[in-house]
Amino acid sequence: MKKYLVEFIGTFFLVLTIGMTVIGTGAGALAPLAIGSALMIMVYAGGHISGGHFNPAVTLAVWLRGRCPMKDVLPYWIFQVFGALAAAGIVLFLKGDTVATPGDLKVGPALLAEFLGTFALAYVILNVATAKGTAGNSNYGLAIGFTVMTMAFALGGISGGAFNPAVAVGIIAMHLAKSANLWIYLVGNLAGGALAALVFKFVNTEDP
Repeated sequence: MKKYLVEFIGTFFLVLTIGMTVIGTGAGALAPLAIGSALMIMVYAGGHISGGHFNPAVTLAVWLRGRCPMKDVLPYWIFQVFGALAAAGIVLFLKGDTVATPGDLKVGPALLAEFLGTFALAYVILNVATAKGTAGNSNYGLAIGFTVMTMAFALGGISGGAFNPAVAVGIIAMHLAKSANLWIYLVGNLAGGALAALVFKFVNTEDP
């Protein structure tokens, strides 16, 4: 139960940061830096307990890689999504009358952007946090947080930059994305995470 709680907390603060820095005046152009930093500090805080996934696509990738038991996959997903929803509720309360208007997405570009951003994130996580060659390093959280920041700067204008199905649920609850576009995030994110696991296993053949 402890690791599920850690997944809830980490996802909560990630989505809280997204909402508080994007809605209204927020942090403007620096929002991706704040969001990446939020993920980084939560990974450092909870990685030793739960693995610091905070993302259903990452959980899928780590499971396919063989470092997450099947029995934990669904509970991780549930606690991640509930963490995102709880954060969305807090953001809406704190922001008061500020109303966000979701933008329109072009399906093809948005799907590709979410796929690429999630692939990059999951690929980095698998290599810095689960690989034998990087075992014991102290920079994994920084690498993970900077990946999200970089992908948000690079691709956020195309898809909204969720790269995370739980975040997608959270931004929809905060009216930053349209519910009709949820499938784009689910398909793009989960496919990106799955491919990252397959590529990891292909290039790390001596790392069981």
